[in-house]
Amino acid sequence: MPAAARLRLAVFLSGSGRTLENLLTWIADGRLDAEIVLVVASREDIRGTAIARNAGLVTQVLDPRQSSAADVSDRAFAACREQHVDLVVLGGYLQLLAIPADYIGRVVNIHPSLLPAFGGKGFHGAAVHRAVIKRGCTVSGCTVHLVDEVYDNGRVLAQHVVPVEASDTPDTLAARVFTAECQLLPTTIQAIVRGDHGALPLPPGVPVAR
Repeated sequence: MPAAARLRLAVFLSGSGRTLENLLTWIADGRLDAEIVLVVASREDIRGTAIARNAGLVTQVLDPRQSSAADVSDRAFAACREQHVDLVVLGGYLQLLAIPADYIGRVVNIHPSLLPAFGGKGFHGAAVHRAVIKRGCTVSGCTVHLVDEVYDNGRVLAQHVVPVEASDTPDTLAARVFTAECQLLPTTIQAIVRGDHGALPLPPGVPVAR
């Protein structure tokens, strides 16, 4: 695929940066026709910020403890415009965003459950997996969905199911779900590149691979 056709991604993160690492690996291996042109982190002192800086990526730290939620959103999407970002990917980003009109339908999230089950405010990280096990579910999984201004509410683009074993702890289930996330998120982004999610309003002039 020619370089001009590569989707320009921003990755927003709040923690370890494992999702960022995974996307960088897929891009380096030639399995994902995209480039990460911006990372927005919610804190300086997190592993994800270090990974972004070490990779030489344009990185902006917008700490919600030091600014209002509206200001964080405004500055984050202003940075996206400056870097001509086509698609924003939330990879463990824990802040609710106010999405401006020009990015509606162009923000996706990966969530560690089969939405709409176990989604919403407070359902992130280990809390999701504890709730799944407590409910006695026999399957769980992950979901890639469009982001709107309600936690975990946007249209589902793709899901991957994993079993819940009788011996599972939140940690063992989290590991199984994350393995699925590492496949589902980049393949869904690649489907967007191919135009398989044609309802996503990518900007005029963004090439679509066929």
